[in-house]
Amino acid sequence: MTLQGWTFLFVGLTFGLYLAIAWWSRVRDTGGFYVAGRGVPAAANGMATASDWMSAASFISMAGLIATMGYAGGVYLMGWTGGYVLLALLLAPALRKFGHFTVPDFVGDRYESNLARLVAVVCALFVSFTYVAGQMRGVGVVFSRFLEVDIDVGVGIGVAIVFVYATLGGMKGITWTQVAQYWVLITAFLIPAIAISIRLTGEPLPQLGLGAELLAADGTASGVFLLDKLDSITQELGFSRYTEAFTGPWDRTNVLLVALALMLGTAGLPHVIVRFYTVKNVKAARWSGFWAILFIALLYLTAPATAAFARTFMIESLNGRTAEQLPSWYENWSKTGLIAWVDDGDGVIRYSAGEDNEIFRMGTMNPAEFAERIASHQRWIDTRGAEGVDARIGLRDQGLSGPDRDIIVLATPEMAELANWIVALVAAGGLAAALSTASGLLLVVSSSVAHDLYYRVLKPEATEAQRLRIGRGTIGVAVVVAGLFGIYPPGYVSQVVAFAFGLAASSFFPVLVLGIFSKRVGTLPAVCGMVAGLGFTAFYIVGTVFFGMERWTFGLFPNGINPQGIGVFGAALNFAITLGLTPLCRPPSESVRRLVDAVREPEGAGAAVAIETAPDH
Repeated sequence: MTLQGWTFLFVGLTFGLYLAIAWWSRVRDTGGFYVAGRGVPAAANGMATASDWMSAASFISMAGLIATMGYAGGVYLMGWTGGYVLLALLLAPALRKFGHFTVPDFVGDRYESNLARLVAVVCALFVSFTYVAGQMRGVGVVFSRFLEVDIDVGVGIGVAIVFVYATLGGMKGITWTQVAQYWVLITAFLIPAIAISIRLTGEPLPQLGLGAELLAADGTASGVFLLDKLDSITQELGFSRYTEAFTGPWDRTNVLLVALALMLGTAGLPHVIVRFYTVKNVKAARWSGFWAILFIALLYLTAPATAAFARTFMIESLNGRTAEQLPSWYENWSKTGLIAWVDDGDGVIRYSAGEDNEIFRMGTMNPAEFAERIASHQRWIDTRGAEGVDARIGLRDQGLSGPDRDIIVLATPEMAELANWIVALVAAGGLAAALSTASGLLLVVSSSVAHDLYYRVLKPEATEAQRLRIGRGTIGVAVVVAGLFGIYPPGYVSQVVAFAFGLAASSFFPVLVLGIFSKRVGTLPAVCGMVAGLGFTAFYIVGTVFFGMERWTFGLFPNGINPQGIGVFGAALNFAITLGLTPLCRPPSESVRRLVDAVREPEGAGAAVAIETAPDH
């Protein structure tokens, strides 16, 4: 069967499964729509959480980042995984005791203010729409290559699928769909990694293959280790050693800042936090955290090996090739516009430091703009080549580089010439990862508007039917906006997602920590802290990424602060303003202080039990 045939089969079967689950688990009340009736078993919730959290950034882009960045790419592994541990141990059990539907719901009641609730709603929308942009971009990348449709059409198909199962089943439908999506994505990630590891090193475990000797043509050990070879060929091409730490702009300080920002952001992500509201009690919430970390580890411990395999295949299959020698995987992916080669006149691809601009990515350019860039560069060659000027500089001046990091994991099975069914399975896995997270984010948007804004502020007397209607309608609007972000993405998947983590770190993490562990912090300090943290972080990210603002150094960071790490300073500013204003402002009421005491009581104490059995909001 052809690759496209296998892809249609796998994508059709998995999409049919998702829709069937949504129909089976459709809900008619807000408890089922927002928190799945609080009856999800811990192990199933762990799978759903892992699927929700391991987005397109984890499946599609993370290994691509490690492949191109080398050692420094591990910052994403450390930050995201460490942040989940922080969330599971520090915040999740306490938040579950409050028994709310959403993070803004907790903020509004803990700080006794609809203003605080509204600010939290704005923060949730800001974070969620930034995050969902990366997911819809991932959907477009997968569809454009494997179903050979335009990226815009691919995004539209993904939007339609998410809309159906998110509106039908709400959190209940999303939860059980995410359980299925976890098994699809983890199978799709592990099978090619295992197959490539066996082919290259003879080791069935990719983690062992990463540090093993490569096999010679006759199947015996060659005496050359994979990482040694990768270090050697990258140095020969003018790059730093693949395993060398803290190179270029990824100095030690920026690696630390980005890792911390990702950790704090993970602990403040509303679509991950809400998963702990879907289980029966605090004990189940803790077990959910354990299962989720276990399920996440299966992918995260494999990603470094996949990255090394991909970098090896990419260099060996492209460098020094002529137009007639280009591999089939390159020809297939060049049709998407995400990788291209503009010859500088010598007819040979040179994938090397300072010269890799011969291979560049389309990024956010539409096909017409992409074609114009190629034509413009060719005209530059024609007019300046005679003067002895290296044409590659023209590409560098146009800000083009590559190849696109989002294609590396998806293209690796083709680079390794694996069977068509494995390549198609990877496509289905990429879609599962993107759609699972997108649905969770869209539910956060829906609950923020329908529950926190409409029901808790504008119309407290609204009936169940009215609240469900508003919630489903909000998902409809949100999914259209998400689709537009997929068509016009602000960057590659992991970059966009990392920005969302910075925004979550600077807005939600401080207000959640102080709301749980301080009885003194009141309304005004919390609101001011959230606004300042979010505004500061958003200003720096937008300024440096989209408007050419110089990165700040503060005299301490020679390479400037990476915008993906600015969330650490945003969180620090949030803490400083909140704690600085607290002694000057009115403390919370006695009832809120008792509530905080109850949440911090050891499980089984009377006050904690009272909270546990209190009616849901």
